[in-house]
Amino acid sequence: MRLSRMINVVGAHAEGEPNDVITGGVIDVPGKTMFEKARWLETKGDDLRAFLLHEPRGKVTLCTNLVLPSSHPDAQMGYVIIEPASYPPMSGTNTICTVTVLLETGIIPMQEPVTRLTLEAPAGLIEVEARCRDGKCESVKFRNQPSFVMHRDRMIEVEGIGSLRVDVSYGGMIYVIVDAMDCGFEIEASEARDLADVGEKIKRAAAEQLPSVHPENPEIHTINQTLFAGPLAVSDGIKTSRNGVIVSPGRLDRSPCGTGTCARLALLHARGEVAAGEQFVHESIIGTKFVGEIFERSRVGGLDAVSVAITGRAWITGFHQFVLDPSDPFPKGYTLSDTWPGA
Repeated sequence: MRLSRMINVVGAHAEGEPNDVITGGVIDVPGKTMFEKARWLETKGDDLRAFLLHEPRGKVTLCTNLVLPSSHPDAQMGYVIIEPASYPPMSGTNTICTVTVLLETGIIPMQEPVTRLTLEAPAGLIEVEARCRDGKCESVKFRNQPSFVMHRDRMIEVEGIGSLRVDVSYGGMIYVIVDAMDCGFEIEASEARDLADVGEKIKRAAAEQLPSVHPENPEIHTINQTLFAGPLAVSDGIKTSRNGVIVSPGRLDRSPCGTGTCARLALLHARGEVAAGEQFVHESIIGTKFVGEIFERSRVGGLDAVSVAITGRAWITGFHQFVLDPSDPFPKGYTLSDTWPGA
């Protein structure tokens, strides 16, 4: 057998969201920073995403992370986040999975009971505190780059819905946030397909009608995802809420979504509903949870911002070698609209 490509991947999921980690087969990609490397992959090396995430090797619900050496003196490692249809600056579940894989496979030495490290994401440096016992990474707490509100209480027109009040907030990706009840949703598992379809319509409408550019990085310049927000409640003295995030090209995040939690906390803080230092529990459509907490307030490009720490868990699910036979007719895979919306 002759192979033209072999990629080593460790499978993992964070609170239900599958995020693989590439640990071998890619030496490096051009760029000084992880942001530059992500842009190079997006514009010149996108065959890697297609090879791993398109069928027959991948699926629309899967993301992957490429771990690479970082040139930043404070970072032990870098990683590029590769989602089914984009290369976002930051992702909470991808970060938690990447940390878990790096520690449990020994790529970065594990220290018990707590391993502290700094990783370079495309969004910048991410400080991590992993609680470990008996060789297992039991939880990961990461400190995200600042999050901030970009649009408050704006009205947009959405096909099939009409006028809809939304907010836009940055938490590592740019989210349009909508009250789920305004669209008739309770964020239940039976609504998953409808949530995804409506969420993509809302995202497209918001991206057209509410231009959103990161004030310090103009290359981050469009709304990435829709977050359906459930009502705020209190359980055992801690504020909590259910949510559903729609990941392009149109499927539901299985986890509570880390960057979505950061974006929502920026909005809740701006509304005076969650204070700095107050814990907030975000629940996914399948009942898994992240704990978020605002640990710092700042300014980003003239906007009020908050820095959020997210705590969650990940589990390794498998070890894979994805290969390409030179006679394979699908070196970049394929997508079909029955599972890959818009294909």
